[in-house]
Amino acid sequence: MQKIIKIFVVSFALLFVKLSFALTPNLSPVGYWKTIDDVTGQPKAILQIFETGNQRLYGRILKIYPRPGYDQNEVCTACSGDKHNKRIVGMVIMMDLKQDKDNPDTWIDGQILDPKNGKTYHCKIRVIDAGQRLNVRGYLGMPLFGRTQTWLRVSAP
Repeated sequence: MQKIIKIFVVSFALLFVKLSFALTPNLSPVGYWKTIDDVTGQPKAILQIFETGNQRLYGRILKIYPRPGYDQNEVCTACSGDKHNKRIVGMVIMMDLKQDKDNPDTWIDGQILDPKNGKTYHCKIRVIDAGQRLNVRGYLGMPLFGRTQTWLRVSAP
């Protein structure tokens, strides 16, 4: 009888651990995100955020929702350097974010490129709403001088 009770207790404990992992929100920004235009509220792009071996996050554009008169082959004419006149789809626009030691849902000290104007800004991101939304803040100098967009997690591009 004691053997049955032990098996029951162990099974219950394992079930509890499994359930607690299932209910833990995904605080990692790694995955696919839909960006939304600040002005129109329409989707702009699908990005993939990925982690490199040095535990830094990067973001690549996988798909764009073209502006009127443009298509999926739009190039970054305003970009400088090696990104000048390169296709926006496939371009890495978010670079070098590292996890904040004090806030595990926040990544800091990165850069983000706006392909529309070719400018690069400092960047920090924060996972919110149990991992379903991402606040992306681009700024000059200090985070106070910038703007925040909210991106939506999607399951696939």
